[in-house]
Amino acid sequence: MRRSLRFALVAASLVASTAFASPTNPQNGVEYTTLATPQPVQAVGKKVEVVEFFAYHCPACYALEPGLKEWVKKQGDKIVLRRVHLPFQGALDPEAHLHLTLQAMGKEEEMHAKIFQAVHVQRVRLMKDEQIIDWVAKNGIDKAKFMETWNSFGVMTKLRRQPQLATGYQVSGTPTIVVDGKYQTSPGQVADKLKIQGNAQVLQAHFQVLDALVAKAAATK
Repeated sequence: MRRSLRFALVAASLVASTAFASPTNPQNGVEYTTLATPQPVQAVGKKVEVVEFFAYHCPACYALEPGLKEWVKKQGDKIVLRRVHLPFQGALDPEAHLHLTLQAMGKEEEMHAKIFQAVHVQRVRLMKDEQIIDWVAKNGIDKAKFMETWNSFGVMTKLRRQPQLATGYQVSGTPTIVVDGKYQTSPGQVADKLKIQGNAQVLQAHFQVLDALVAKAAATK
């Protein structure tokens, strides 16, 4: 009898956990995590800041990009998207250096999809400084202006701070999304906790979680 009761309690707990695990009603510690130390946001007024930690060489980031672009468009003026390239190679990570340089030149949006296409479709290697400099010179960027910005004090200062930024946000992998400087989630976390398989289903659930987190953050503005 005790054994039957124990099994009944376990079954009930499984049913309860399944009921509460939902991308439209995400739970802290399940579909997302609240940072122990909230990070400062750059968004002003009632807009919610959404920070994407990504890497150009990351296949999951490439898979996420089209859906993320559509999701941002759907959110309209409710959010501000900010991208941070996770410095996998350390404080002088070449890919992070490329991203910061393009940001400083006002070329991020113009080149972002093109770089993903080059890396994941054309199989171009952009993991070293010389590879990057050669590629941008062949793809519509003035080499002299690029090098001036690449070596600028502002870009180099931000580049050296990237590892500290990642530590502050408690990010160790990509893609990771942080909403309002405090709610962290990722497609991988959502898939793992909700036991979802298949890219389309995972991404749909992930964007539902993001919808809920943006609404949660906006309610406190």
